Amino acid sequence: MARPYNPGPKQFVFAVGDGNDQRVSVGDPQEAYVAFSAFFRDRDSDTYTINDEPSGQRLVLMPGRGVISRTKDDAGRTRSEYLRVDRGNRYLPSAMLFFENGYSGLDRFGQWFFELADLDASPEDRGAARAATFTTEAAAIEEVARIWADSGIVDPSDQYYVFFDSHDLDDDRAERAELLALIAFLGIERVDAPAGAAGGEVWVRTDPRLDAACARWS
Repeated sequence: MARPYNPGPKQFVFAVGDGNDQRVSVGDPQEAYVAFSAFFRDRDSDTYTINDEPSGQRLVLMPGRGVISRTKDDAGRTRSEYLRVDRGNRYLPSAMLFFENGYSGLDRFGQWFFELADLDASPEDRGAARAATFTTEAAAIEEVARIWADSGIVDPSDQYYVFFDSHDLDDDRAERAELLALIAFLGIERVDAPAGAAGGEVWVRTDPRLDAACARWS
């Protein structure tokens, strides 16, 4: 389990760009989440910002664009990454992860890109581009495990890993494209989903490399 990136009382600034920023002092991530949830629901904005000024970290939710961004100061340089959000119920969970572990708390949340413009590509192109950034077996296995941890199960027979459990084919298109490229790169065997499985599910045979990685992400 990841340790809190800065335990103890913390101060955050919530903003929507109207000048009425809300400063809060909270004792734990759950208290921060409750405060931000109220802030989020009480305002109708295209952009919501959570600033952790002492750490130089920031989370920006952009429902108007279907995007989340995260920013941190890294060795004196500002580093930002961007994530396309396909479901509206992803915004508040991302805030909770930020309150728990800051920038790094969102590592497993989805496909992060360094350029906002990359999010304008089709889901399939985004998935292929993301997969191409993993050039070693170890990194590719960890990314496959991350995708599995978000919505996967192990088949009761213990012979297969099931990705995108109960999801339709129109869901998770970018991550599915990335996954298919990565399992091909790794030589992991994909099998036909059984009758009755949801159209978006991807089934692969168990693999010792994947077993170890998925155990770390569970």
